[in-house]
Amino acid sequence: MASSGPHVQAKFFTKQPQFTVSEDVFSVPATVTTLELNDLINGLLSSADGDGESLRREFDFLVEGEFLRLPLNTHMQNKGLTAERVVSIEFLLRQPAPEPSTAIQQEDWISSVQGNRDSILSGSYDSTVQVWTRTGQRLVSGTGHTEPVKAVAWVKQEATGGQFLSASQDQLIVLWDWNREGGTAVPSLCCRGHARSVDCLATHPTADKFASGSWDKMIKLWSLGDAEEEEEEERARGKKKAKQEQLGPTRTPLMTLQGHSEAVTSVTWVDDITLCSASWDHTIRTWDAEAGIPKETLTGSKAFHSIAYSSLSHLLASGSSDRHVRLWDLRSQKGVLVESTLTAHQGWVSAVAWSPTNQYHLTSASYDKTLKLWDTRSPRAPLYNMSGHREKLLCADWSIPDLLICGGAEKQLCTFSYSDQLSSMPDRQQGN
Repeated sequence: MASSGPHVQAKFFTKQPQFTVSEDVFSVPATVTTLELNDLINGLLSSADGDGESLRREFDFLVEGEFLRLPLNTHMQNKGLTAERVVSIEFLLRQPAPEPSTAIQQEDWISSVQGNRDSILSGSYDSTVQVWTRTGQRLVSGTGHTEPVKAVAWVKQEATGGQFLSASQDQLIVLWDWNREGGTAVPSLCCRGHARSVDCLATHPTADKFASGSWDKMIKLWSLGDAEEEEEEERARGKKKAKQEQLGPTRTPLMTLQGHSEAVTSVTWVDDITLCSASWDHTIRTWDAEAGIPKETLTGSKAFHSIAYSSLSHLLASGSSDRHVRLWDLRSQKGVLVESTLTAHQGWVSAVAWSPTNQYHLTSASYDKTLKLWDTRSPRAPLYNMSGHREKLLCADWSIPDLLICGGAEKQLCTFSYSDQLSSMPDRQQGN
């Protein structure tokens, strides 16, 4: 790494203990890149092993909390760092690329997906809701909607089956009881109250209620209590028993939240009380779902299509028609702030989803036919592009820690296997 040009004094450290190196200060060329730094760290690790033949590994390097993607001196200038001080550089194993796993062909566009344990729930423009194994075996198909299914959400899953929700352009939301052994999905409730297409759902963390958003500009909260209990309450009030229909007894909403001036495209729970909603009216709103009142309004420049909250990073991610993914800090004492803007998509960002196990990782799907894996410490470019899709992507999910899921106009439900380096760090002494 000898160079006659300017040098920078640097110390290297890692939070991955099996890769600890000397705490000495090294003089490195100011224009050094990750390629040369990888040579340096691998050389130090080989020397520490004593045999000079340690398995070469690829590392990423963090300077001031951001991945090094430019020559070191340019990165330091962007961060306001001077060459007069010793710069601390953290290194960590480079995240491997997600690997294509399964492509499940369906009859029509896939509008919504959500994983849970070993199963994948999908909603389609063919008006069906279906459950699949990770390998592409269909476990059950629910029919009853008369228009495209626009949103799906798990309520609970057990070894014998579970419950899930579907919402449709037919203005209905259906709660399904799934019997895995029998291969059946039976409607147990039909939620009526929206006046236009229902495009988003979010099950409450306690699974006793859920939220829905619609093109009628309304957000509604619904109970997931037993239908029998509700009917007993209706009779106790002297009201007529709920009419039994093909899709189960009718349920009305607990509460309606009004405030958006255009279609509500996405809803997500921040905690047990706070609900967040996104809309075509260029705003994201937070609500006190117990009191039924608005809290904060975040304003963008274009329509929002998707939001997702991470309980690990405490950041809200949004995707919009301006092609950007934005990260919002809802806890900021200075008012809600945009923490970062992730710019790489060439079309509307239709979906965003956080990793359930890694606070830095999220994925985004777009009309540009790509699914991207992001690390919030690398805002200038995604870690990887999962390209090759022939049509626009409409949905993405990351509920299963090691599986990215997406679908869209290609009529394929696609999955990608993901390995988290933070939780699966091999022991270099074993050479694995």
